Amino acid sequence: MTSRPDQLQLGPEPAQQRLVLLHGWGADADDLLDLGELLVSPQTSVVALRAPEPHPYGTGRQWYGLQPIDWDALPAARSSLQARLLALGESVPLERTVLLGFSQGAAMALDVGTTLPLAGIAACSGYPHQGWEPPSCCPPVLLTHGRQDPVVPFLASEELQQQLQASGQTARLLPFEGGHGIDESVLPELKGFIAEQIEQGPIQP
Repeated sequence: MTSRPDQLQLGPEPAQQRLVLLHGWGADADDLLDLGELLVSPQTSVVALRAPEPHPYGTGRQWYGLQPIDWDALPAARSSLQARLLALGESVPLERTVLLGFSQGAAMALDVGTTLPLAGIAACSGYPHQGWEPPSCCPPVLLTHGRQDPVVPFLASEELQQQLQASGQTARLLPFEGGHGIDESVLPELKGFIAEQIEQGPIQP
C-alpha cells in the first residue's frame, strides 16, 4: 500500500483500471479500503480519497459540515473532488474508473461523478444534495441502501433512482434488510457491476 496525506492506494501502478473510494462523514480514507480489495481483481488499482476537512466531533474527516448541513461549503468540496478525480484520470483513464461512495461520500460521488466520463458510479446509503439534478448523460449508477437505515432514510435512494431514471439514466437500486452500512448481501452484485463497467471502457495503449 502506498499513502499520501490525501489518499491511500492499493494494487499495481501503473494499472489499466481503477476503483476510487469516497468515505462517509466522520470516517477516513482507510474506512473502505478492505471493502475495495474484495470488490476488484488484484490487477485493479484501488484509491481511497481522504475528505479535505477535519470532522468537528472526532478524529475522522468530512467532505463538508453536516450538523448543521453547510451547503455553502459544497461548491468548494465539489470543485476539489472534481480536480482530484481528473488528476487520477491522468494515470488511469476515467473511462476505466468506477467511483464508489458511502453515505456523504455517496452524495459526493453522485454530485461530481455524474459530470465526468467515468465507467460507473456505486452510491451506497447515499442521498441527493440540495438542488442536485442528474445531467442529461452520465455513467451507469448502482445504488445500495438498507431499508432500516436510521441515519439516511431508504427513501433517499428511492428518490435518487427516480431522479436518475426520469432523466433517462441507467440506475438500479439494491435494497437490503439492514441499517446504515454496506451489507454482505449486496457485495456480489456490487462486484459484478464494477467489473462489468470497467471492462466496457476502452483500453488505453
